[in-house]
Amino acid sequence: MPDLRYAIDICPLGALSDPRSIVRLARAAEDSGWHGLSIWDSLGLSMGSSAADPFVALAAVAAATSRLRLVTSVVALARRRPQLVIQAAATLDQLCDGRLILGLGAGEDVPDFESFGESHERADRIALMEESLAIVDAGLRGHELEHEGPRLRASGVVLGPRPLQRPRPPIWLGALRPGGVKRAAAWDGWIGVAMSEDGSGMAMSAEAFGDLVGVCRAAREASGRAGEPFDVAILGLSGDDRRTSTAFGAAGATWWLESLSPMRGTPEELEALVRRGPPH
Repeated sequence: MPDLRYAIDICPLGALSDPRSIVRLARAAEDSGWHGLSIWDSLGLSMGSSAADPFVALAAVAAATSRLRLVTSVVALARRRPQLVIQAAATLDQLCDGRLILGLGAGEDVPDFESFGESHERADRIALMEESLAIVDAGLRGHELEHEGPRLRASGVVLGPRPLQRPRPPIWLGALRPGGVKRAAAWDGWIGVAMSEDGSGMAMSAEAFGDLVGVCRAAREASGRAGEPFDVAILGLSGDDRRTSTAFGAAGATWWLESLSPMRGTPEELEALVRRGPPH
């Protein structure tokens, strides 16, 4: 079983929407032995708040750190134009010297869609995500884009800059259900969520998570990719029991994303938590 790596996961709302607070947490994480920093993609509307843009915030983190892996957890492809995701991700990968992990998903927060007249229907979001994934994958590889789909079109264009990582930064797919986990198995990693919806505690056991890991492994085997590198990240809350993450590592996680949100404390309190080091 590979060693479990640890990242702080930023919910960039309220006081944490200030990118300077995010940078302070990033510096504390790098000083304290964490392996990465991940950040949500949200407009904050569902929580009556505002939120920092993940690409801009991670650019600030890239400039302030040298070792942390930078993870988007996850970019909501169903409400972002894929050509702009390609441009932002490639630019960020250059800026951070190839430390980017591009987490992508369909997006979940209802107001982030419906406030702007966009459909939040699950089928619509999944279909748009899948079309966008094909474009983002090809664009980050430097391929000429040729896509004619029911929702998106691209023809005869190569986008730049190229990311530093080759053939492109790893793509991890966010998923909560078995169908989504199977979809994630076709990429470089899967991001799951073990927390309750309000972020106050854990809603998934390590055993239930292990069942989903089994679904993912079976899909990898069926596609002939069982021997290729693949990461499994789980977003969780260790609380006072620092053995929680270890249990998820034993169930198949390769990354533990420790949730940090304004609901958990002030930026100063969260920084003190980060400076305790990873919860292993």
